Amino acid sequence: MGGHRITHEERRVPDRQQRTIAAMIKLYCRGQGHTDQPPCADCQEMLDYALLRLERCPFAPNKPTCDRCPIHCYAPAMRERVRAAMRYAGPRMLLHHPWMALTHLYDRLMSGRRIAQRQKRPN
Repeated sequence: MGGHRITHEERRVPDRQQRTIAAMIKLYCRGQGHTDQPPCADCQEMLDYALLRLERCPFAPNKPTCDRCPIHCYAPAMRERVRAAMRYAGPRMLLHHPWMALTHLYDRLMSGRRIAQRQKRPN
């Protein structure tokens, strides 16, 4: 079989992104005082939606971070909700989950490079 073989790192990236978005939404929920046990129902809805989008990503397993993706699969209202959560939680991730924050920044850097390489390739 001559297809692309999925590497160990490619298999880990979607799982890592799922854990990262879950941690960010829980930080956001707790920080907004929604409930004592995050996530609240609204934040759980946002988390379920984000995880479903990651699961159905057409670029998986070697996907870019969502902000660098060439397609936007989030509904506009949900995209704004997730952006608000990420804007709040992003800086706080360095304190609460430093390793996740650093690996997310690494994924973001690498996805930018992969996109640039794809654009340079002749058809």
